[in-house]
Amino acid sequence: MSDTELDKVLTQRHEANQTIVNVEEATIKLVVFELAQQGFAFHSESIREVLGHATVFFVPGCPASLEGVINVRGDIESVILLNNLLHLPTSASNPQAPILLGRGKEVSSGIRVDHVIDVIDVVESSIQPPPSTQAEYMQGLVSGLLHFQDRPITLLDLDQIFADYARGLG
Repeated sequence: MSDTELDKVLTQRHEANQTIVNVEEATIKLVVFELAQQGFAFHSESIREVLGHATVFFVPGCPASLEGVINVRGDIESVILLNNLLHLPTSASNPQAPILLGRGKEVSSGIRVDHVIDVIDVVESSIQPPPSTQAEYMQGLVSGLLHFQDRPITLLDLDQIFADYARGLG
């Protein structure tokens, strides 16, 4: 190979390397959980803590969707059951099931889930918009869909869930 040919090859490689753009996509941290054998997730900034075990105290006269209240380091938090709001079959009451301590813009509450699957970072572009064919009661509650561990995960809007719950839809 002559020097001019080598210079051409080196120039081409140099120009090709300049066209490579390293783009880092934004990621979102999600708390993925299971409820009635279906996968769901909340944005992690909405979840303050995951309680592995907490004693829930029954409060007479409350709706069936309110499991009761818990004492979290001196603060009293309600514990709601999402099954009614999401139109899912009622899970068998398991006092060992985890509770997600959620905080919305105006409300904070515990949320009983069947199982916490993982806390994950996902690329923002991997979250698909909610389908237009979803059930009417889910519109507004679902902010996106994604796949994790070969299963569909429904990303829920905690503020909207708390708002619907406060309006008595749960």
